[in-house]
Amino acid sequence: MSTESRHKGSAVHLEEMRSSSNKVIIGIVLVVLAYLALLVVGLIPSAHPEGAAEPVKIELRDGASAAAPPTEKFVPAAWAVLPFVALLLVIAVFPLIPATQHWWEHNRNRFLIALLLAVVALSYYVVFHPGGLANHFTHHESSRAGIETATTVFSNAVFTEYIPFIILLFCLYTISGGINLRGDLPAHPATNCAFLAIGTALASFIGTTGAAMLLIRPLIATISERKYKAHTVIFFIFMVCNCGGLLLPIGDPPLFLGYLMGVPFTWTLSLWPYWAGTNLVLLGIYFAWDQVLYSREPLRAIVRDEVEVLPLRLSGKFNIVLIAGIVACVAFVVPGKVFPGTHFVTPNYLREALMLCIVAISLRTTPSQVRIWNGFNYSAIVEVAALFFGIFICMQAPIEILNLEGSRLGIDTPFAFFWATGALSSFLDNAPTYVVFFETAVGLPVDHVFSYLHLSPVRNIMEQHLAAISLGAVLMGANTYIGNGPNFMVKSIAEQSGIKMPSFFGYMAYSVGILIPVFAAISFLL
Repeated sequence: MSTESRHKGSAVHLEEMRSSSNKVIIGIVLVVLAYLALLVVGLIPSAHPEGAAEPVKIELRDGASAAAPPTEKFVPAAWAVLPFVALLLVIAVFPLIPATQHWWEHNRNRFLIALLLAVVALSYYVVFHPGGLANHFTHHESSRAGIETATTVFSNAVFTEYIPFIILLFCLYTISGGINLRGDLPAHPATNCAFLAIGTALASFIGTTGAAMLLIRPLIATISERKYKAHTVIFFIFMVCNCGGLLLPIGDPPLFLGYLMGVPFTWTLSLWPYWAGTNLVLLGIYFAWDQVLYSREPLRAIVRDEVEVLPLRLSGKFNIVLIAGIVACVAFVVPGKVFPGTHFVTPNYLREALMLCIVAISLRTTPSQVRIWNGFNYSAIVEVAALFFGIFICMQAPIEILNLEGSRLGIDTPFAFFWATGALSSFLDNAPTYVVFFETAVGLPVDHVFSYLHLSPVRNIMEQHLAAISLGAVLMGANTYIGNGPNFMVKSIAEQSGIKMPSFFGYMAYSVGILIPVFAAISFLL
């Protein structure tokens, strides 16, 4: 290709990126203006209803009292969970079947499947459910059977849970896409360990997706001259895409769902001993492994690695400040609570509106070339949005069942919660898996011998159970390529860069041999 053709292609890409950014900015402005208009005319319900009735009290195991619903609830039939199970199985299996692989790559097809199963799930509530569900968004206490109950389920799934969840992911994904780290360092074991350690530290603060997208390309450039590369990408998936995101709700999607359901923002910081212990052990294993493989590298590869060096260069630094703004919004702009230092009660969606404004600032101030260097596009976040729309609706029935019947499942110890959550998080998406066992734990009686959290006037959870569920969901998402969203993205980027990655079961050979013994040790410390 001639120099003129390359310049012309580069100019086209630059113009396309600018056009895309401008369209998103316009969309954000329209959404925020629409939100403000709805807020002014009173069509956005308050975060907490005024004059709510005092909840009825029930006796706990040791005689203490807690709030509880005043009437017995209807338990959905077991088969009502089939749309949820079907959607998770489709997500896990369709990418692996040659006949469906190409079809499944299109986000339109993903959304159609998610929408179809969501309609099936809502149909159950129209036809079979007797009603009596509370709307968490409008604060209506009890729904009538039929369309009103299905509407309530849709409202709880989409307006209360899905919208805050997907907006946070979109904000972190888009802003981190404006930070570019380029360079090619000598791929010594210590250098590679530094990449893994920095990514692990960043994952809790800019999300596992953000940290992975920021560091995977410069890491691949660094190890490009070496013969043995795949193990470095595998440990990157272990640590940066999963185990590193344990300390804050924005680190990994399951933890943010917990935050939306009442877990304090800083509670996950209490998991730091498990975060530090797990990642230090993995870093030590990697260093020893890479040291051995580095000694086996061909001399020509070592010479190339030492000669072909480019210093690291960070572009889009202002986006780091903007990510700090996202963290501040999540921590301090909490719907229904007084904004720190004022008497202003935060309305619903103000947090999300502010975060979208921060995204618009990122798109407006970051040079388009930075995102081009990152290979940035919205395909991955659109995929997540399409699938999770269906997931959040389909999981309402299993959540309802587990909330009412969870105490009868026999999963009532930290050890059981850790392995049950982790086993499902290995093969299914770890965010809905977290929710399923979170609701199971909420349904258990509180034992005041141990500490517990008040999630709401009528919901409590034992901290030891919550810790086990959080650890299982986040850590064991690393067990397979499909356990967590960034895993497959990193695999794809590595393969596009010429690195031969292990197959689905080949990767599991690494995870079973390396991760499972580490997780076994953790489970006995819970």
